[in-house]
Formats: sequence, C-alpha cells, structure tokens
Amino acid sequence: MRLLTPLLLLLLLLALAAGAGAAGGDADALLALKAALTDPTGALASWTASSSDHCAWAGVTCAPRGDTVTGIDLSGLNLTGTLPPSLSRLRDLQRLSVAANALYGPIPPSLGRLAQLAHLNLSNNAFNGSFPAPLARLRALRVLDLYNNNLTSPLPLEVARMPALRHLHLGGNFFSGEIPREYGRWTRMQYLAVSGNELSGRIPPELGSLSSLKELYIGYYNSYTGGLPPELGNLTELVRFDAANCGLSGEIPPELGRLRKLDTLFLQVNGLTGTIPSELGNLESLSSLDLSNNALTGEIPASFAELKNLTLLNLFRNKLRGNIPDFVGDLPGLEVLQLWENNFTGGVPRRLGRNGRLQLLDLSSNRLTGTLPPELCAGGNLQTLIALGNVLFGAIPDSLGQCKSLSRVRLGENYLNGSIPKGLFELPKLTQVELQDNLLTGNFPAIVGVPAPNLGEISLSNNQLTGALPASLGNFSGVQKLLLDQNKFSGVIPPEIGRLQQLSKADLSSNKFEGGVPPEIGKCRLLTYLDLSQNNLSGKIPPAISGMRILNYLNLSRNHLDGEIPPSIATMQSLTAVDFSYNNLSGLVPGTGQFSYFNATSFVGNPGLCGPYLGPCLPGVAGTDHPAHGHGGLSNTVKLLIVLGLLVCSIVFAAAAILKARSLKKASEARVWKLTAFQRLDFSSDDVLDSLKEENIIGKGGAGIVYKGAMPNEYAYTLKVDEKSDVYSFGVVLLELVTGRKPVGEFGDGVDIVQWTKMMTDSNKEQVTKILDPRLSTVPLHEVMHVFYVALLCIEEQSVQRPTMREVVQMLSELPPSPKQGEEVSNAGDGSASSPLHPAPAGTNEAPTDVAKDQQQQQTSSQPSPPDLISI
Repeated sequence: MRLLTPLLLLLLLLALAAGAGAAGGDADALLALKAALTDPTGALASWTASSSDHCAWAGVTCAPRGDTVTGIDLSGLNLTGTLPPSLSRLRDLQRLSVAANALYGPIPPSLGRLAQLAHLNLSNNAFNGSFPAPLARLRALRVLDLYNNNLTSPLPLEVARMPALRHLHLGGNFFSGEIPREYGRWTRMQYLAVSGNELSGRIPPELGSLSSLKELYIGYYNSYTGGLPPELGNLTELVRFDAANCGLSGEIPPELGRLRKLDTLFLQVNGLTGTIPSELGNLESLSSLDLSNNALTGEIPASFAELKNLTLLNLFRNKLRGNIPDFVGDLPGLEVLQLWENNFTGGVPRRLGRNGRLQLLDLSSNRLTGTLPPELCAGGNLQTLIALGNVLFGAIPDSLGQCKSLSRVRLGENYLNGSIPKGLFELPKLTQVELQDNLLTGNFPAIVGVPAPNLGEISLSNNQLTGALPASLGNFSGVQKLLLDQNKFSGVIPPEIGRLQQLSKADLSSNKFEGGVPPEIGKCRLLTYLDLSQNNLSGKIPPAISGMRILNYLNLSRNHLDGEIPPSIATMQSLTAVDFSYNNLSGLVPGTGQFSYFNATSFVGNPGLCGPYLGPCLPGVAGTDHPAHGHGGLSNTVKLLIVLGLLVCSIVFAAAAILKARSLKKASEARVWKLTAFQRLDFSSDDVLDSLKEENIIGKGGAGIVYKGAMPNEYAYTLKVDEKSDVYSFGVVLLELVTGRKPVGEFGDGVDIVQWTKMMTDSNKEQVTKILDPRLSTVPLHEVMHVFYVALLCIEEQSVQRPTMREVVQMLSELPPSPKQGEEVSNAGDGSASSPLHPAPAGTNEAPTDVAKDQQQQQTSSQPSPPDLISI
C-alpha cells in the first residue's frame, strides 16, 4: 500500500504535465496560424502570447473540461494569407471554419492528421491546386465545404472513402471530368453539390443509391451528355434538386414523380424535349418548379391542379401550347407565374390573383385572347405585370390604379381599349409603364396626388389618346423615356416638360400639338433623342435647344415652324441626325459644325431655306457671304474644325495600333512594342495649321486625311483623359471605322449610321459581319467585334449607360484573346432566372424587349482561326 501511493502520485503528476504541454502546444499552433494570416481589421487582436487563456481568444472553442482546442471559427473576418501546416498539432480539433475570407494557396495535406475533425469549411476563399489525398484519412468528417474556390483536377475519388460524410460541397470550382460512380456509395449523405464546375460526361445512375440524400445540386457551367437517369427517382428523401443550365437533353423522366418530398425542382436552361410528365403532379410538396428555356411541347398537365403548395411556376421559352388551365388561378400559394414565349391560346384564368399572393405575372409573347382578370392585385402584392405581344382586348382593370405594390406594367402590343386607369401614375413604387400599340382612348390621366416618384418610362405610343398634356407631367422627376407618339394629343406642349431633368428620350411626334416649341425643353440636359415631328407646331425654333449638349437626334419636320435655323444649333457637336424638312423655315442653313455633314433631305420642303445642297440664297439674306457657303478656299476656322475632327480619328488609330501590337507580339517575341496612352490635347490653331502640309500626311481613307504633328513628351507618359469628352461622337467614329461609311446621307431619309447599325445588327456584336467594311476582311474577326462592341457601348441611348472616355481607352487596350480553332463563341443571354450554383427561386426573369429577347437566345457558332494579318 505504501508503494502504491507514490505510484499514483507520479501518474497524476505525469497527467498534469501532459495536459499542460498539450495546452501550451495548442496556443503555439494558434499563434502560428495568426502569423500566417494578415488581419486588417484586428479581429485576432486577442491572440497574443502574453494571454494566459487561449480558450478566451476570439473564435476559439475549448473542451468543457480542460483547455484543449476543439473548434476554430474565423468566418467572414476579411483575413488573407495561407493555412500553415502547424494546424495539424491541434489533435483534438473537431470544427474548423475559415469561410468567406481571402485565403489562398493549396489546402494543407497535414489537415489529414486531425483525426477528430468532423466539420471543415473552407468555402468562399481562393484556395487552389488539387484536392489533397491525405484528407481521405478524416474518417470522422461529416461536413466538407469547399464551395467557391479555385480548385482544379477531376472530382476527387478520395472523398468516397470518407464513410461519415453527410454534407459535401465541391461547387464553384474548376473541377473537370465526370462525376465518379463511386459518389453513389454514401449511405448517409444528405447534401451533395458539384454545381458550377467544368464537369462533363453522363450523370451516373449510381447517384440514385443515395437513399438519405435531401439536396442535390449538379447544374450551372457543367455540360453533361444525355439526360437525367431514371434512377434519380429512387431518391425518395430528396427535398431540393437543381440541374439547371448543364446541357441536359432528352425527356424529363416520369420517375421524378416519385419524389414526394421534393420542394424545389430546377431544370431550366437545358435542351429537354417532349411533354411535361403528368407524374410531376404527384409532387405534393413542390413549391418551386422551373422548366423554362427548354424545348418542351404539349400542354400544362391537368395533374398540376394537385400542386397546392406551388409558389413559383416558370415555363417560359418553351414550345408549349393549348390553354392556360383555369386551375392555375386557383393555386392558393402562387406568387410567380411566368409563361412567356410559348404558344398558349385562349384566355387568362379569370381567378388569377384572387389568392392575394401573386407578385409577378408574365404572359407575354403568346397568342392569348380575352380580357385581363379583374383581381390580379387582390392582395396588394402584385409587383410586375407583363402581358405584351398578345391579342388581349377590353379595358385595363381599374383595380390596377389602386395597386400600390405595382412596380412594372408592360401591356403593349395588344388590342386593349378604354382609358388608362385613374391613379396608375400616382402609384408610389411604379417604375415603368408600357401601354404602346393598343387602342386606348381618353386623356393622359390627371395627377391629383403625388406622381410616381420613381417612374422612369412612360410609353403610350400608337394609341388613340386625346386632349392636352397636363402641367403635372413635369412632376415626374425620374422619367427617362417619354414616348407619346402616334396619338391624338392636342394643345401646347407644357413648358413644365423642362423640369424632367433625367429625360433622355422624348418622342411626341404624330400628334396634334400646337403653339411653339417650348424653350424650356433646352433645360433637359440629358436628352439625346427629341422628336416633335408631324404636329401643328408654329413659331420659331428656340435657340435654347442648343442647351442640350449631348442631343444626338433632333426631328422637327412636318410642322409649321418659321424663321431661320438658329446658328447656335450648329455648335452642338453631339448631333448626328437632324430633320427640319417640310416647315416654313427661311434663311441660310448653317454650314459649320455637324451641319456640314447633313444633306438636303434634312431641309427639303422649306422654300425659303438656302445654302449647301439647297441652291443660292436670295439677295438680302443675311450671312450669304459666309466663307462656308462660298466656293473659295477653306478658312483657317474651317481647317481647324476639320483637323480637330481628325484628332478624334487619331484616337481610333491609337487603339488600332494597340490591337496590332498585341497580335504582332504573339508572332514575334523578339520585337518589342511600346504602347502609348493618348489623351485629349489642347492645341492652338497655329499649332494645328502649321501641320497642314503635304509632307505631314500619314494616311488617307474614308474618314479623311490624317496629319502628323509634334506634341510635348509628357503626354506620352500620362493617361489623363477628359471626362467630358463626347463618348457618343467617339462611338460614331468607331462605327465609321468598322463600316467604312459616313455618319449620315447613305441610309435614307432621317436615318443615320447609329440607327442603321442598330437595325442591321440588332445591337448584337456577333452580327458585325453584316455591316463590316470589305476592306477589313483580313482583320481578325474577334478584334473587329471588340471594337464594334465598344462602339455599341458608346452609342447607348441613355447617357448614364455610356462608359467614360477613360473606360473606352481601357477597353480598347484590353483586346480579348483570339478564339482557338473550332472554339465556340457564344452570345448567350441570361436565360436563367436563378443565380449560379445555389439560386434563389427563379422568379426574377421576365420578358425583355424584342431586341433583348433576341440577344438572350443562346447561339453558338464555330469560328475559324483568324488570319495572321492586321490592317485597320
């Protein structure tokens, strides 16, 4: 007994010493981790060697008895750096999360020595390399989350040897190859995500053996061969299944109807064919169903009447036909219904919206008839109503005028009649109203209360509206598009229109407006498009129009305007198209500025006008001795204007030189090119005119003559672009370069190069070959497409959508790489209503305008390798 007591004391001392040693080792491992990280916010300030209790450090958890570390949670602390191998010394660590930081480098293989580790979350970082094989030794690991990193190589087979795994997220990386059949071996797996990688091949039927699986995500950026294996119908515990946008083909397996617990089924943006299986009506728990952007045919199954929990139904962009079943209006929880771009006929279900939960309804581009249901906003939740491009008739429901949740109304291109609902333009959340191309009558609604503060577009074109425009029109402070053309509006254009400071496009043509052009419209500084043609306007053209410094299109034709064209309008350098024809104007047409580009079609029908293309002026007309209208040599002023225009072309030449340098550098690494960033320069007239010599000519072409000149050296080392540079006009110059055409005069009456380009290409850079100058046939197509794409950005109708000149220079200098031989070039739009990888319910997609719809069609074309020559 006396010998036993000292032995027990010795064992106790050894245990205490071992515990103290382990605690000290854990603290050292934590400090080593901190040393490998950069902590800009000081989140790890408590991690100091002077602190005696590392269990009190931020993000650290210790065992209830003792001070060994069992958990580390450093999620979302804005940390950078790498994970050190010393983490493997934390032998009792069970949970490690460093999610949502900026960590990089490979995942340490030494983590495989953490035998107790059950939860490992490295998601939303920048880890790279391949999956470390030693992690397969983590036999206790239940959760492995590597989402949204930069991991490569085929999907790791090693994870299949982790028997305890319940949650595996490998999405959002660059894994390639096929999904291993071994992934079907887990008997307790509940969550499997491989979406957002570069996977291919067939989906293995072995996945149907994951009997405990509740969530399966395999879509987005993957590109499988074939369709969904019927064996997936064995996943009877499945709650969410997302296989969107991953190249699926074939028919939807009817076996999916056995997934009675399924809550979400996303199969959108694939190539699925055939009819919708009636067995899907057995999914009694289903709340979100998205089959949009496929090639499905047939009708909506009658069995869908049993989907009482359905909140989202997206079937748009298919080839479905028949009536929209009446039971759709009876679904008690329906919030989002999108059926656009199909072949549906018949009427809209009368009870649609009666459930009080409807938020988004898009039925556009079908062949629906009848009237709109009266209770679409019964619960006050409707936000978006789109039914354009049908054959709907009858009145717009008056109840929409009291729907305070309503944000967007697009009912154009129907046969709707009656008046605009009272109160519609006073809804507090309204941002867009499109009622064009209908048979609406009555007046523009009087604004009694507060006008919609966020309304950005009013489109009432091509109706039968009458009466005068109310002065309260000027209270729509956020309106950017005001389209009232082809109606029967009368009276004067209210001067309050000058208060629309955000207005970028105004079309009031083809009405019966009288009086003069309100000079207040010159206060609309963001206006780029103004059409007042085909009215009964009289009086003089107000010089205040020249206050719109970025106006591109001005049409005052077919009115009764008199007097002369104000010379100040000729100073508007942004103008690319004007039309003053068929008025009573007189006097000399300005021959300077942009007016030197306009031909006679812009001025015909005005017997009193004279000048270039219009014949000589009568004696006594002021300004006829102006040199611009004579036959002598060009004055210094005109020469200066010409050269300033050529300076803009020199920017194009600089961009072309950049493109050329990049291509030639690939062909010969020994040749060193020095690329110089150009800026807008402030030359004096003498500096410019001194350079107008024959020996200074460096190029001639369709855009004119380019002269060389000297500049201070400091300009070659700075990129100091003037933010006020006219981006739109530069876009026009780029179009001249790509097409080889002049900006006006070659496209018919009232059509300029911008309008012609948009009509010919549908604003799609892939269609540039339709307008390409034959002289550019040897230029690599991807280079031309890039320049054309920049031009399209520069000529955006709304100025706020155009890039700055600094951004233009940057884009022109960042030429995309040449596509490889046989590589597909896609101009796909965002056809999916869900976000990549882990989408919210796909309820935000809607029918775009006609142009946008065409752009969203997924098109691929094999491009041959470009020629090895560049010549611009």
